[in-house]
Amino acid sequence: MRASSVFRRPAGGTAALLLVAAALTGCDRWSGAGAAEPLPSPAATRVSGYGTVFLARGECSSFGTTTFTEVPCSSERAAARVVARHDGRAADGPACPATTDFVLHISESRPASDEDGDGDGTVPQGYACMRGLEPPHPGDPGGGGGPRTVVGDCVYGAGRGEVRETACDGTGRKPPEYRVTSAVTSRAACPAVTALYVELGGARPVGCARPV
Repeated sequence: MRASSVFRRPAGGTAALLLVAAALTGCDRWSGAGAAEPLPSPAATRVSGYGTVFLARGECSSFGTTTFTEVPCSSERAAARVVARHDGRAADGPACPATTDFVLHISESRPASDEDGDGDGTVPQGYACMRGLEPPHPGDPGGGGGPRTVVGDCVYGAGRGEVRETACDGTGRKPPEYRVTSAVTSRAACPAVTALYVELGGARPVGCARPV
């Protein structure tokens, strides 16, 4: 879990530090709440016969509760497509694309031998950035979920110095309080009307948020 810093600008003008610990799914900062509640760090289970790399970019998975299986994208069971795939731990690797809906964490699997007896069925530890085949897409701006907070997303105060993402249209369990209207390189570049600075990461790590 990566702590995320948020600075709130009081009405008087002096900025006060508000530290935010955001829950993660692995690619980047997760601010999930409301209509698109985050999935609980799901694991992916291998199904043999689909591609040479388990859940490679462009391949599809079924939906599950705690485990996901790779299926042909033409299958009626296909629910999401891999938009990016990386080996290693998500905390150490590249961030998922901004509109990723959820992240699958893939545990290392080293079978003694596969059907050919040569052991090439090994699956290294990694993570797959997933995008649903059909809407709604919680990773879209304002969608209320996804592993990253992006421009257009809305957040609410969750207590204990935390903010979490919620759907901007009010369909989440919590109503939106702030909307991230722009991403800049430093707080000084935010408009004067900014009420909250949200840590986004990337080349423009500061999100400028206004009350909704």
